[in-house]
Amino acid sequence: MLYIVPTPIGNLEDFSFRSIRILKESDLILVENIFFSKKLLNYFNIDKPIKTYHIFNEHKIIHDILKKLKEGKILSLISNAGTPSISDPGYLLIKYCIKAKIEIDCLPGSTAFVPALVNSGFPINEFVFMGFLPSKNKRKKKLKYLSKENKTIVLYESPHKLVKTLYDLQLFLGLEKRITICRELSKKFQEIIRGTIQEMTIYFNKNIPRGEFVIVLEGQKDKNK
Repeated sequence: MLYIVPTPIGNLEDFSFRSIRILKESDLILVENIFFSKKLLNYFNIDKPIKTYHIFNEHKIIHDILKKLKEGKILSLISNAGTPSISDPGYLLIKYCIKAKIEIDCLPGSTAFVPALVNSGFPINEFVFMGFLPSKNKRKKKLKYLSKENKTIVLYESPHKLVKTLYDLQLFLGLEKRITICRELSKKFQEIIRGTIQEMTIYFNKNIPRGEFVIVLEGQKDKNK
């Protein structure tokens, strides 16, 4: 049995009772980063064997993981924050488990784009989640695609790339497109800023970006609403 267990994106009070129970019942917990995960596990007195599982080693260890699962072990997968496989490792393992007919259960829980999307004030009956924009050659193609998107768009971005991404969005989506930027969601210094792409570019040129960001953009057809 493989459990996909979402972990808090900031505030530890967001961790569910069920998530804690499942981790305590697991034979092995797969973690993206030992340092981050130990802080969480120690806080909730979860004392179980752990093993790193991330994009740099998943191909090497996946058959060993499958072997443990076929032996009847209960394994749980967690990432540094949020739901595994949402812009985090997990997809490959889930794919292999399905192929091997191993039962999987993904628990409901924290995902950064959901509160950002709701807080944006843009229509959310339909939306497009893009995760992190690609770099270099594929980036221009993706931005051209987004410039024609009618649905609300959700992106993730790191602090050191935020300003560059805002300049790219200006170039392909226009200065006046409405945007909501959410920083450090659920944490002490949570910040939600709304305005145009131009206004956000000016703001973050004056205020050094810190923390993790979720960007929500209006859809093309909603720009005059």
